[in-house]
Amino acid sequence: MIRLENVTHAYGDRVVVDGVSLELSEHRIGLIGANGSGKSTLARMLNGLVVPDAGRVLVDGLDTRTHAREVRRRVGFVFSDADTQIIMPTVAEDVRIGLRGSGLGRAEIEERVDAVLARHGLADHRDHPAHLLSGGQKQMLALASVMVTEPRVLVCDEPTTLLDLRNVRIVTETLRALPQQVILLTHHLDTLAGFDRVLVMDAGRIVFDGAPEAAVEYYVDLMGQHP
Repeated sequence: MIRLENVTHAYGDRVVVDGVSLELSEHRIGLIGANGSGKSTLARMLNGLVVPDAGRVLVDGLDTRTHAREVRRRVGFVFSDADTQIIMPTVAEDVRIGLRGSGLGRAEIEERVDAVLARHGLADHRDHPAHLLSGGQKQMLALASVMVTEPRVLVCDEPTTLLDLRNVRIVTETLRALPQQVILLTHHLDTLAGFDRVLVMDAGRIVFDGAPEAAVEYYVDLMGQHP
């Protein structure tokens, strides 16, 4: 379970996360809010990419400040722009690098790579140049490269923002089918249907915490009030 205890973070004089306390245990959790609301910074705190200025984040009791490596084994992170996450020349190489230092033998590594590529529709692209994939394929590769490490939790920061509707559906259905806990940041509000819990963030605070329909209604009303 992930627990945030009175977490605050600022960039210079601008406070972007302001005294947030949460327990995140549900299987499917959404996080929505306007650009600049602080949600991306909050998401990055969940696996130690950002360390809070005050308060603490615990993952299975491990403090992200002092146990970053162990936390990142448990909590995978997928960014909105897959190009920032893809670092190796070919598809298989990009997935394989996530297992570097895992202690697994070569044969087991290749089995894992082949299995995760098959699950994410990339088996036929195994040796293709990663930068030549379509936008949707790149996002699936970014997801596969995280999932090959078998995290317990997956945090996705607007993974469908740059995709067309077909690929939004593919990525959304893939996330819904995962056994892992998924924490999804999104502007595609319809993708939250059926989630266990949705949080609304505004000005660095959680201003609503509840069921998807009620959360989306609250958010839409909130956006109507903003100038």
